[in-house]
Amino acid sequence: MASPQLIPSHSSFNHQASINPNSSNPFLSNPNLKPIANPSSLLQWRKFQRFSSLRCSASSFPEKHRMNSAKSDDVVELPLFPLPLVLFPGAVLPLQIFEFRYRIMMHTLLHTDLRFGVIYSDAETGISGVGCVGEIVRHERLADDRFFLICKGQERFRITDLVRTKPYLVAEVDWLEDRPSVDDEDLEGLANEVESCMKDVIRLSNRLNGKLEKEVKDLRKNHFPTPFSFFVGSTFEGAPREQQALLELECTAARLKREKETLRNTLNYLSAASALKYVFPSS
Repeated sequence: MASPQLIPSHSSFNHQASINPNSSNPFLSNPNLKPIANPSSLLQWRKFQRFSSLRCSASSFPEKHRMNSAKSDDVVELPLFPLPLVLFPGAVLPLQIFEFRYRIMMHTLLHTDLRFGVIYSDAETGISGVGCVGEIVRHERLADDRFFLICKGQERFRITDLVRTKPYLVAEVDWLEDRPSVDDEDLEGLANEVESCMKDVIRLSNRLNGKLEKEVKDLRKNHFPTPFSFFVGSTFEGAPREQQALLELECTAARLKREKETLRNTLNYLSAASALKYVFPSS
């Protein structure tokens, strides 16, 4: 299957996740709004200035994760927040919490360890089996008991069993880490190639949108290949299924290679669009 064509979102270069980019009022957004699910859609450059109101349901939780095994003493339990987006380690996620069961979750978290599991969910595929821990780094409680949160992605996890569904989902999880790289994998070189592709996509996209061309700054910012691969994945907003596939990979090299292919496809698309614009400037 061909890789999607994407333009890395400008907002994600600041490690911010855009949930509801089309809302003019950040606090009156549509609670059922979901990100663009078509991976081939081009994404506009935008700076995140919005919170999102989101609902989710436990009814689509896969049967394979239902309660079916005895607990052990070293089981890790994590409250889950299914959302129509993918959180990556290191990325920042603003949220507005207004649904009653998740307000209950927030009251509990604010008196414990401030961590919960963000898991991608949509109407077609249900809830994914791999997610990312979101840690609350800033919060504001309003008079009507809603919450504004700023969360940061931490480690990844895989769901092994469902502990309960009410008032909100709680699951047993295993932590997920990338396998050590083999000796013949040049992760630094691969990460540099991905960064170069990102810069080319940014330049060409700016040119197509009539923006002044200026030098693209350092995107890696001294990140090691693994966290950089998560950063790149977080920029592919509007293609959550592709992001989920990247999140689930347990090999940094494989993730970087897939991201490089996606960026190259995007660059080819933008090059063709640029040529058409030059030939037919009026259109």
